[in-house]
Amino acid sequence: MAGMGPAPNPNSRRRNATLPMTLLPAAGRPGDAPRWPLVDDVALTARRDAARRQADELELQLTEPELTGRRRTALQKKHDAAVTEANILTKKVEAQASVEAELWAELWRLPQAVMWERHGWVREVAQYVRWKVAAELGDLDASKESRMLADRLGLNPLAMLRLRWEVSSDEVAEARAARPARTGRDVRSRLRAVGDE
Repeated sequence: MAGMGPAPNPNSRRRNATLPMTLLPAAGRPGDAPRWPLVDDVALTARRDAARRQADELELQLTEPELTGRRRTALQKKHDAAVTEANILTKKVEAQASVEAELWAELWRLPQAVMWERHGWVREVAQYVRWKVAAELGDLDASKESRMLADRLGLNPLAMLRLRWEVSSDEVAEARAARPARTGRDVRSRLRAVGDE
């Protein structure tokens, strides 16, 4: 046929061969999460400590007896703002530690965690957790970073496809979902039918 070109050589290797999918267990990764590899968020902790020091210094200045009038009012406002900032940052540090631990344990139960463990991506997953929690606490830049890391770690369907990962089907759960649910009424009617015989 004209325009079709030569027939393909059956002995040549195909250049655009499709890689096989890696099946991940539907039940997820068994066992406990690895030990958390990162230190506390140094920048956030330093900001909290600085706000505490500033509040303490301002409180000390408020005890001076010659401080009166407008200067005292202005200093009191600064002190109140520093105490508020220190309290907010303290709550943020506590919330970050708590949410990081929760998310860390949750992620290591996913099917993708089998591959993370196989490839030794513990620190990468920890970085994702740090960025994700910072994003949830309102940091827009952290949101961008966590989205990029989620793609690299296979945490969305498109990323899993790019990594050639696929969650195997859970046949027991599918069979359970396909079977109609039995209600108490069904069981009672069957018992009556057996008793009537």
